[in-house]
Amino acid sequence: MPTQSQSSLLKVLLSSWNWKCAMMSATARSLVYLAAVARGGGHGAMAIVLVETGYVTMTAGIYAGLQQQALRLRMRWLGDLIIVAGVPLLSQSLDWLTHRLSGPPVAVRATIAVSIFALISAMFHLHVMRNGVFLSGQGRSLFHDFQRIPRLIAAFVARPVVVAVAMLSRAVRTAESEAAV
Repeated sequence: MPTQSQSSLLKVLLSSWNWKCAMMSATARSLVYLAAVARGGGHGAMAIVLVETGYVTMTAGIYAGLQQQALRLRMRWLGDLIIVAGVPLLSQSLDWLTHRLSGPPVAVRATIAVSIFALISAMFHLHVMRNGVFLSGQGRSLFHDFQRIPRLIAAFVARPVVVAVAMLSRAVRTAESEAAV
């Protein structure tokens, strides 16, 4: 029988569940696992993919809900850290434990591939959520969110280039001002 605090935590997690991200994460992560285990031809590959699909479908919405809640933190850097590091670390740890308990061993290659995917995915979640996309309870349809995705993907991919150009430009200006002295 769950305690009062366990029931309250469960209610908060379920009320924060983000169905949009749950659907997309389950599909994408399962494809990553399938690709990683298919290359190795590992024993029990389909069992691993089925466990991943079931587990992620149940949990990804909760994790995305936690990320969405982190957007509301007053200290933006803390919310960003929770979204990009905290939630993925929790997710990957529980994911590894789930696979460990389910029987078929997960190839190191698959674990590394999914961990890299989780980090990139978390950074992308931060980017799109900060731009108001894939948030549950906001009154926007999934179709509306998908309409905005091409521009958000372009901005996400271009971001490292924009940052690098800004840093280079700042370094050049600093060097020029020091040379003028």
